[in-house]
Amino acid sequence: MPCEAPTIRLSECQREILESITRRGTNPQQLVRRARIILLSDKGLSNEAISEQVGYERHQVGRWRSRWVVEAECLSAAETEEPPKAFAAMIEQVLSDAPRPGAPVKFTAEQVTQIVAVACEDPENSGRPVTHWTPTELANEVIKREIVVSISPRQVGRFLKSGRTQTSFEPLLAELGA
Repeated sequence: MPCEAPTIRLSECQREILESITRRGTNPQQLVRRARIILLSDKGLSNEAISEQVGYERHQVGRWRSRWVVEAECLSAAETEEPPKAFAAMIEQVLSDAPRPGAPVKFTAEQVTQIVAVACEDPENSGRPVTHWTPTELANEVIKREIVVSISPRQVGRFLKSGRTQTSFEPLLAELGA
């Protein structure tokens, strides 16, 4: 049996901001749909009825409705304290996606640049018994130089592959004598 949807009561200011979000043609559709969910919730509609109107699943409507309820007290306090533009931005933030989890970057842009720079050097100058860098030799060299603590040959290969420029086989205009 579905549980009772939380009740939402909007202030006049909140309603105006949400309505302006739904009318502005430059807003992302996700933001517009979420604003409509809150506006329809204020009218007392069920999650099922709202889901039919906005094109979301019932549980998605419930998620955004619950998220608004959690933030309602903070929004009510901010409504009197914040300037109108800042308050509108807060409402948009409540209706925005939460940050997604993910692994932090392991190598800084500076480290990647240094790895590519080492790859441009002659391996014999580094005392390596090869004429061309292999990913394994390069990984060992950047660890030896303390550019990184550890790195796999595969990751070195990814850095070098992504750094290649896509050049045309057509001769340059300057070479054509144009």
